[in-house]
Amino acid sequence: MIAFDTNLLVYAHREGVAQHSAARRAIERASKDGRGCGVALPAVAEFWSVVTHPANIGGPASAQEALGFLIMLTVDVGATVWMPREGFWARLMRSAADLGIKGSAIYDLQIALVAFENGASEIWTHDRNFTRVPGLRVHDPL
Repeated sequence: MIAFDTNLLVYAHREGVAQHSAARRAIERASKDGRGCGVALPAVAEFWSVVTHPANIGGPASAQEALGFLIMLTVDVGATVWMPREGFWARLMRSAADLGIKGSAIYDLQIALVAFENGASEIWTHDRNFTRVPGLRVHDPL
């Protein structure tokens, strides 16, 4: 299965960014991939935080605009929203220690682990420094 990272969602949502069209096309490609696609709940929350932030260049998205995009992603695209599994916090902390995760890389790790534990084999992101998790291929579709 294909997982979407937050930045791909933000680019697909924000019409004013240079990556908008490419991100939309990537999500469309993923929707037609027989493996299926989804997004980890932490990426959904991070998406909301970014697009509705008051200091957003071009202005923040309204709650209705952000929600509309997420509904499109789940209904029209067919993406599943993946939830952390029981005992997730302990696996997250163990993985963070084992991988030497520091600082804000913990956010990538939680997205990657939730996706991986829900069956994702790769994550699509435009972040060349995205935290690597064994068993989850990182792919830049842009």
